[in-house]
Amino acid sequence: MRPPRPAPPLRLFLIAGEPSGDGLGSALMAGLRSEAGRPVAFDGIGGPGMAAQGLDSLFPMEELSVMGLAEVLPRYPALRRRMIETAQAVVAARPDALVTIDSPDFCLRVAARARAALPDLKVIHYVAPSVWAWRPGRAAKMARVVDHVLALLPFEPPLMHAAGMGCDFVGHPIAATPPPDPAAAAAFRAEHGIAADAPVLLALPGSRRGEVTRLLPDFAQVLAGLAVAVSGLRVIVPTVAGVEGLVRTAAAGWPGAPVVVGAEARPQERRAAFAAGDVALAASGTVSLDLAAAGVPMAIAYRMNPLTEAVLRRMVRVDTVTLVNLVSETRAVPEFIGRDCRPPAIVATLAGLLRPGPARDAQLAAMRLTMERLGRGGPDPGLRAARAVLGALAGGAPAPALTYRK
Repeated sequence: MRPPRPAPPLRLFLIAGEPSGDGLGSALMAGLRSEAGRPVAFDGIGGPGMAAQGLDSLFPMEELSVMGLAEVLPRYPALRRRMIETAQAVVAARPDALVTIDSPDFCLRVAARARAALPDLKVIHYVAPSVWAWRPGRAAKMARVVDHVLALLPFEPPLMHAAGMGCDFVGHPIAATPPPDPAAAAAFRAEHGIAADAPVLLALPGSRRGEVTRLLPDFAQVLAGLAVAVSGLRVIVPTVAGVEGLVRTAAAGWPGAPVVVGAEARPQERRAAFAAGDVALAASGTVSLDLAAAGVPMAIAYRMNPLTEAVLRRMVRVDTVTLVNLVSETRAVPEFIGRDCRPPAIVATLAGLLRPGPARDAQLAAMRLTMERLGRGGPDPGLRAARAVLGALAGGAPAPALTYRK
């Protein structure tokens, strides 16, 4: 009797266009290899994390890292060429599923083109679009080409279900980050000559060149003012590939003897750098969750291209853009966005957060609640995402629901 033939490899085409998407993709790839029960082959676009899991990216992921109407328009012809090229690659690969990770403006256009050529193609989108914040009609449009959504935030599945898509809340990867280690924080301070009792500010001006370029002058003014208001201030500047050179050049002129933690830093070193901070000034984005995981109170600053800001002010449906505020259902984290991005007000807020008091306590409570609701202490999000993908491919029941405290 002949032995049964081994199952053919599961083939997936993955697309990530941002560093955060690369992190999600790499965890998903690892989870699929663990859970699939057969070999898994990957094609697509990703960054260093996904490359470490075996992905040979079709082209550099950084070409897709652009946002904002005014920022996208000059690059639209190049982005459109890449979109067509990517859709053609999906069709050529004929994968078991296309998994698009965030970057919806690019990814969903690719999915629509690929689906037109392969009508039975299963499309799974990882990270639900922010329909609760703006463009509520996007979910219905997305349902035309997406079968299943993997959501990071606990309140998103009902919105996706209402639009006609399957959806699992798989937990946010930040919830799997180990809690801050006081010993590692103390060691980081000692290694970089930062006194144990020195007040430390984390400066995080963003991960895209456009946003970093707009925010660096404001950061310089804030740090100059805070150095006068707070004796002995030190500054730590975690940064990422793509903007590291820009940030290092700017930080060289800042007060507080900045310590730049570059893209080459190991994850444990970056966690130690965050844990060493007492307060943070950060660009709007998912970094607010990194700070929440580390228990570092923050002020959020963001400056957009004027055209982008004018459009968004007419479209945004919520009164906060910070995920800690949204998930915790508080407004504990102060925001200085667009025309409200005024350095003197930011200086006063950060100086207040460096002192014990109600504002600092409220943030710490909101951050603890946020981490709990995002799945801290529960199953690994990468494994949950992998199980959700496999369940969607099998047409079975969704992954068991994560619950969170109201």
